Amino acid sequence: MTTTFDALGLPASVLAAIDRAGFKTPTPIQVAAIPPALQGHDILGSAQTGTGKTAAFGLPMIARLLAEPQSAGLVMTPTRELAAQVLAALEPLLAGSQIRTALLIGGDSMHKQLQQLRRRPRIIVGTPGRINDHLEQRTLNLSTTNFLVLDETDRMLDMGFGVQIDRVLKHMPQQRQTLLFSATIPAEIEKLAGRYQKNPQRVSIGSTVQPIAAIKQEVLHIKDSEKYDELIRQLYDRKGSILVFMKTKFGAKRMAEKLEKMDFKTDAIHGNLNQNKRDRVIRAFREKRYRILVATDVAARGLDIPHIEHVINYDLPQCPEDYIHRIGRTARNGAEGSAIAFITPADGRTWHAIHKLMNPDAEGKAAPSSNNRPQGQNKRKKFGGKNFGYKKSGEKLGKRPERKFAGGQARAASR
Repeated sequence: MTTTFDALGLPASVLAAIDRAGFKTPTPIQVAAIPPALQGHDILGSAQTGTGKTAAFGLPMIARLLAEPQSAGLVMTPTRELAAQVLAALEPLLAGSQIRTALLIGGDSMHKQLQQLRRRPRIIVGTPGRINDHLEQRTLNLSTTNFLVLDETDRMLDMGFGVQIDRVLKHMPQQRQTLLFSATIPAEIEKLAGRYQKNPQRVSIGSTVQPIAAIKQEVLHIKDSEKYDELIRQLYDRKGSILVFMKTKFGAKRMAEKLEKMDFKTDAIHGNLNQNKRDRVIRAFREKRYRILVATDVAARGLDIPHIEHVINYDLPQCPEDYIHRIGRTARNGAEGSAIAFITPADGRTWHAIHKLMNPDAEGKAAPSSNNRPQGQNKRKKFGGKNFGYKKSGEKLGKRPERKFAGGQARAASR
């Protein structure tokens, strides 16, 4: 396997930017996708989350724009957070070039976006809705935008962006290079590739339905009434940054407030927050100003914070693929991480769908049942069903010793 960026065919100016950005070795998806993309092929790419897909499409895009000064690139993502993160990842690779960028996302200032567009950006990253807003107001011209990336394409379809994507593409040249990247490639994505791409090169690295091996997974079979106490135990027992997933916006907000009262340094992110507030929450978490982030699935994709050590699925997601993306928020960039899921008796069907997704060869084998739990016990298992020990469900939460987090901040429970 190629072990250096020099061997991928990238131009010298891009290699210099890669070196300045501190990247030493390309990831497998970058090794597989960059050479055919540089040759002008459309790419249908899939790889596990956290494996470097942004550079896999970003580097060929930058190389093409440098070679063709009249061309431009468009990257569409399903969420505002992912769009902002993609642009943040691309900007170090643009150092030394004259290529300007614009971020077009809903909930952000239109005035600020208009200022960016007046500077004639050649890389535009955004969400389909806001991109269409600018097209309708004729503040955005895509007539020379001949490089298109649809990132997390499966999620965009789940969120109903298909019609909006079609509207955007009507404003782009017919002759263009189109790269579709996603952590999962369901049948709908294959159909989309047939509509929007010409003889795409299929690039697949690893399993798209299995999280990376560096994530230690556990499941905990538990009564719904026991979940909160168990969460508190988990927060005391785990060191480092923790991401807690909830089902609803209200649930995430309420849980963050309860944890704050327990003197856990906590904040929440969910769809009811405006973009400025979302940005502040993520920035503070990235800077380790608090240890616990309570989130809905708005944070399941596109949240690339290397120091997240643990993911707790307090509620299971409704979409099985979102489970893969949720736990993929840990073990980023070669680090290790852990994830635990609380499984209540009511979660049986949802958990079975997740288990089936991640174990497609286990046809006919049921997922570990959440209904076969001895009375008064929470049954904890490693993912895959191996017994991991028991805790008594009625055990009271005693006072825990102080624990230090990064930066020396001490946290203790106040009761």
